[in-house]
Amino acid sequence: MEIQKFSMQFLKQEKHLLLPNISSIILVQNLYDILFQYAISEEKEQKLKNFINIMETHIKSKSRAPFSLPVTELEFLEEGLEELKLLNWMEIPVAKFELQVSKGGGDPEEELLTVLDYLDSIITYKREKDSHYIYIYPNSLTVY
Repeated sequence: MEIQKFSMQFLKQEKHLLLPNISSIILVQNLYDILFQYAISEEKEQKLKNFINIMETHIKSKSRAPFSLPVTELEFLEEGLEELKLLNWMEIPVAKFELQVSKGGGDPEEELLTVLDYLDSIITYKREKDSHYIYIYPNSLTVY
């Protein structure tokens, strides 16, 4: 299929915490056990469960992109953020872009997926679920 003309609009740069280069679900359970002590309210416990579920889903997807989340989304962990850093999570700059695909004549979602397949071959990125937003990682990271 032909790649539809597209553009990428830079939105912002965010600080993310990046999961160390390991892919075991065992890590996720260990991490939950370590971080659970920081979930001192029902709301924080639910946020921790959501964080663990997102990480498990990412690991199971076998994505080329690393797993990371904006630091702002993890602030509920408070001192737990320091625990993550002690476990070799890195704070990295990640650029957020919005993809804009020109209207071809086909299915817009299929055209977007074709653009994303093309981007897979040239950059390391992660798509924000069900959106036109992507996070582009620094090229100094090891490709996963």
